[in-house]
Amino acid sequence: MDENAIGRRPLESRDTRWALTLARGLAQAGVAPNTISVASVVVDSAGAICIALARDVAPAPRAALFVGAAVCVQLRLLANLLDGMVATEHGRATATGPLYNEVPDRLADIVLIGAAGAIVDAMGGTLLGATAALAAVLTAYVRTLGTALGAGTDFSGPMAKPQRMAVLTAGLLASAVETAFGLPLRAMGATLVVITLGSIATAARRLRRISLRLSAG
Repeated sequence: MDENAIGRRPLESRDTRWALTLARGLAQAGVAPNTISVASVVVDSAGAICIALARDVAPAPRAALFVGAAVCVQLRLLANLLDGMVATEHGRATATGPLYNEVPDRLADIVLIGAAGAIVDAMGGTLLGATAALAAVLTAYVRTLGTALGAGTDFSGPMAKPQRMAVLTAGLLASAVETAFGLPLRAMGATLVVITLGSIATAARRLRRISLRLSAG
């Protein structure tokens, strides 16, 4: 889930009518927050499969696969939003909730961002995808380290999870446009560079903020 006992990511969408309605419906249907978290892994995997298949198909289905992957990225974020809302606003939180929060998120970073490297029309694309995925995981590691050290939970950017997924979605949609117009697949390379550099900057910023908080006692 997106919430735990020691920190909750600030999200404006949490207070929207549609989110409140969906969360209430899931809670009334008896859907457990951890089940929603597991469902996000299924969505992540579907998105990665779309990306993997896109390289070796004709342009029309390739563009559709890129759009499908982008939809999966957004569904992943929706699941991340709803599991926390069901857990917190509807009193369904469990002791294992933080595990179901972190593990699916890290799998999503590795699977989705890593797979995106395979569609880069240049040598080293797979390495670029792996590097971007590693940098994304680093930001989460620094956040959880700060929490464990008693410095609070730092969700600051510039490339926190919502920003990473927004950039990845934009890259996938741009790849669909490139495919539709018969252009080389270059947008994803730039997307992965942005994710990598942004994630490194985010980790560095969080480390500095954690250090300042710990030093201040």
